[in-house]
Amino acid sequence: MSIDARLAELGIVLPAAAAPVAAYVPVVIAGNMAFVSGQISFVDGQLVKGKLGADVSVEQGILAAQGCGLMILAQLKAALGSLDRVERVVKLGAFVNSTDSFTDQPKVANGASELMVAVFGEAGKHARAAVSANSLPLGVAVEVDAVVAIRPA
Repeated sequence: MSIDARLAELGIVLPAAAAPVAAYVPVVIAGNMAFVSGQISFVDGQLVKGKLGADVSVEQGILAAQGCGLMILAQLKAALGSLDRVERVVKLGAFVNSTDSFTDQPKVANGASELMVAVFGEAGKHARAAVSANSLPLGVAVEVDAVVAIRPA
């Protein structure tokens, strides 16, 4: 089954790949690896802003991380032409805007991690870091970056 068919089966419509907001590119391809810049939390076209442990719930954080994952997929599709070129999701890095006492960063990051497994199956299982950040760009709640092994075009 193609990844586009899998997305349709899951009822997932990818957003348009967002343009960079600073001096970087969304995806760098080096050999058989794609490095996806950090994608910030958009849900239903709106930024998810705030701080976990203060004004954003764990459930909202999970949805925010899933939104980051969807944008990672959108960026990969834009750069690769097809998500069928994804061989394996190697690693995700999840940054959670959170208070000093908040310790559920891994639960929040699962929003992106579980999306990758739902879309790519076994090839979506990855290594991961889930860390707290005192602040993130534009005041967003979550940012996620990715390293992905790819097949030749």
